[in-house]
Amino acid sequence: MKAVVKIWNGTSLIVKILIGLVLGALLGLLAPQAAFLTILGDLFVGALKGIAPLLVFVLVISSLANASGGIGKRFSVVIALYMGSTLLAAVIAVVSSFLFPVNITLTTGDVGSAPPGGLLDIFESILGNIVQNPIAAISSANYVGVLAWAVMLGLAFKAFASPNLKTSLQNISDAVSQVVRWVIGLAPFGILGLVFTAVSTSGLSIFSEYGRLLLLLVGTMAFVALVSNPLIVGLTLRRNPYPLVFKCLRESGITAFFTRSSAANIPVNMALCERLGLDKDFYSVSIPLGATINMDGAAVVITVMTMAAANTLGIGVSFVSAIVLSILATLGACGTSGVAGGSLLLIPMACSMFGINNDIAMQVVAVGFIISVIQDSCETAINSSGDVLFTATAEFREWIKAGRKLPL
Repeated sequence: MKAVVKIWNGTSLIVKILIGLVLGALLGLLAPQAAFLTILGDLFVGALKGIAPLLVFVLVISSLANASGGIGKRFSVVIALYMGSTLLAAVIAVVSSFLFPVNITLTTGDVGSAPPGGLLDIFESILGNIVQNPIAAISSANYVGVLAWAVMLGLAFKAFASPNLKTSLQNISDAVSQVVRWVIGLAPFGILGLVFTAVSTSGLSIFSEYGRLLLLLVGTMAFVALVSNPLIVGLTLRRNPYPLVFKCLRESGITAFFTRSSAANIPVNMALCERLGLDKDFYSVSIPLGATINMDGAAVVITVMTMAAANTLGIGVSFVSAIVLSILATLGACGTSGVAGGSLLLIPMACSMFGINNDIAMQVVAVGFIISVIQDSCETAINSSGDVLFTATAEFREWIKAGRKLPL
């Protein structure tokens, strides 16, 4: 038994996650009645979601309070990368929708929430989340509010806190980070439970009618993840981007795919940044910021679903309208975290620019929820892995200028 434990502890986390993935799939096929395995996935996702808001709050405060300066330029670069990649993803989604037009059978169904009326509603929601009570923001996982209060408190501590207090903040940050490492160490068991649940309960027949739409969505996201994002990284670093791209997809995207939660994946991304040797003062702010505004997958979903609705109804989409749609999808996607229901509930806002009424738009949203098992998983994977990808790119850019060797 000790030998088995030793081998297990000496195996890399990625290999252990892959073992959990394979075992979960096999058990889901061969023993679907073993429903007790579902609790492993629920506990893992619950633990990540529970610790993530506190981690972000503590890390951002500690990082800003103890920051030595010199990271402002990196923030401007990473924000440009986040926004630029999201806009490019929306443009690619428009192009793919023109090249491979899809008609969908509209359906009815309860989507569980009301969509925002427009960009004004999104901005009002974001502003409301910013000023939410910080304790309530942490308990409700409102990352817009968590990040806003943490930044303000961090800057205040930097200006007025004593050296001893700043050291105490760093100690608290280190302790919370250690708890996160313990939770992430349980990822293989959590992935086993999540994959078992998906395989044992979700058949493929439900996706047959909407297969072309799902293929267009996944194909577009794959193009963004494997072509456009690497192109952005390659042009920024003047280096082969794929070692970094594949590392982010492997060590962040896989976990995000199965948890289907960018919030739950924040600790995973933080741990990956640490393994890459990035500056903690930088990534402790840029990662939660990316979970708020880096939304390539959401931009693809909003754009493709809206174009599919217009195509189904025979509405012609001009070049100018397509560009406006891309910009609207980018702004809407960046506000996804402030809207209950995520990217799907922003579809009616985009549909409104083509004169598609809300009743029909909500039927499109219902179609989105039908295929969301795969759509949302892919969307979360590309969004969350991109947070690490562009955070690392912004910092590696400075490393290259300074003549430092990259860890890839």
